[in-house]
Amino acid sequence: MSLLSPKWSAPKNINVVSTTRVGGVSKTPFTSFNLGDHVGDNNNDVVLNREKLITLAQLPAAPTWLNQIHSTEVITLPHMGLINPPSVDAVYTNKANQVCCVMTADCLPVVICNREGTEVAAAHAGWRGLLDGILENTVKHFSSNDLIAWCGPAIGPTAFEVGDEVKQQFCEKDPQAVNAFIPSDNPNKWLANLDLLATQRLQSVGVQDVYYSNLCTYSNTDQFFSYRREGETGRQATLIWFE
Repeated sequence: MSLLSPKWSAPKNINVVSTTRVGGVSKTPFTSFNLGDHVGDNNNDVVLNREKLITLAQLPAAPTWLNQIHSTEVITLPHMGLINPPSVDAVYTNKANQVCCVMTADCLPVVICNREGTEVAAAHAGWRGLLDGILENTVKHFSSNDLIAWCGPAIGPTAFEVGDEVKQQFCEKDPQAVNAFIPSDNPNKWLANLDLLATQRLQSVGVQDVYYSNLCTYSNTDQFFSYRREGETGRQATLIWFE
């Protein structure tokens, strides 16, 4: 299956699609539905995959692709005069048929919408982005206070090993973050739960209704790209828009 959709309580006019690595034209090691044009893949193959995504997902428009840099910057669509991919890590819109999109290969994609179905956003949330406030900055763009979120496929809590310094930084920012880390079998290492860290950050700014894919990119070799597992690899995409 090349496309996934969340099970969540979003309004019916909200559309979310999360891709897998299956169903594209890219060659090894980007086999096969790679959507990233910055990873060393053949550019023509990436173009074909992106065109295929538009058709498969029945997108109302081409996505706005981002140059993701693990920042806390958010762009609003439509963005006039946009030529090169903007160097930001989240995208928001309150206009219909504007496709918000982020790419991942272990980092956590988070999509957010309001209950009215008139505002949506997508955020690229690796641990650095979560720590620095990418989700809080994304939520600030919404005029509504009644929001729901879905955390898409990412490296899971049994696979994401980090050092003491990562755990310490999160716990200094929010003491409850300690619950998102369990000891690894390796000395001074911890297994981090990105879904839980994201939920804590979202709840801190009033987003209480959070859903999860419960899919691990690292352990599902045939289904997902994983940077930590493979190093040189492709990128999945997670997209949200409203009609």
